[in-house]
Amino acid sequence: MLKRTFFAIAALLLAAGTASAKELKSVGITVGSLGNPFFVALVKGAADEAKQINPNVNVTTASADYDLNKQFTQIDNFIASGVDLILVNAADPKAIGAAVKRAEAAGIVVVAVDVAAAGANATVQTNNPQAGQIACQYLADKIGGKGNVIIENGPQVSAVIDRVKGCKEVLGKFPGIKILSDDQDGKGSREGGLNAMQGYLTRFPDIQGVFTINDPQAIGSDLAAKQLNRSGIVITSVDGAPDAIAAIKSGNSLLQATASQNPTEIGKRAVQVGYDIMNGKKPAQPEILLASTLVTRDNAASYKGW
Repeated sequence: MLKRTFFAIAALLLAAGTASAKELKSVGITVGSLGNPFFVALVKGAADEAKQINPNVNVTTASADYDLNKQFTQIDNFIASGVDLILVNAADPKAIGAAVKRAEAAGIVVVAVDVAAAGANATVQTNNPQAGQIACQYLADKIGGKGNVIIENGPQVSAVIDRVKGCKEVLGKFPGIKILSDDQDGKGSREGGLNAMQGYLTRFPDIQGVFTINDPQAIGSDLAAKQLNRSGIVITSVDGAPDAIAAIKSGNSLLQATASQNPTEIGKRAVQVGYDIMNGKKPAQPEILLASTLVTRDNAASYKGW
């Protein structure tokens, strides 16, 4: 009798737990730029995972174009439409905090993706300092630990800041390396990288290496060098994007290495974590870092890619 009663109570508790689970009905995602394949892959990973949880989920995606005011409007629209979960790739990691507070006050879980966002319930991103370190260690080794190097910077979000920090930590160990420039914004885009690199090549007649904060800038920088008939420059980057891998494999590009990210996994994990938080399961660590691996001409053929 007691055994039957125990199992009956256990079944009721299990049923109650199942019934109380919150349904993921709607997700809002705002990212830096949907013109960047990285964010396209991140959004796909998030949407696919959301549909695994609920095939009828509504996923709304917006491109902030690194414009904070635009992103504020997008988040306010998500709040007004009553989404359950917001993934935000913050245009400004600190200033975005006001919008995050508004969302959380409305009972919405907010997960930061790729970069930090003040006040977010959790953050899922690449280990960006490590990515900068391995890309710049390769660069330093390839130029023999000496020469003139450019750090082609980008939008001042936490991911970019951390990559540059990691790069500088490594390059600082080589007294023979001189950093000619480290503060120019390549806009995170191919066109921005092209324009920045044209400026470098005009100003500096002797450059041995360039580290760019992402692959679109690297591709643009490589194009600028070709247009100006400059060779003998080693370019390294961060992302592991398909066009960058193709350039590395070709052997005809100055881009020789990229520290890989897994945007699909970032999006997937962000939705998993956000859904768990919705249902009272907070992660052991609110900041989840995914390791980066270096892709070079030696191992590009075995790289699985995005």
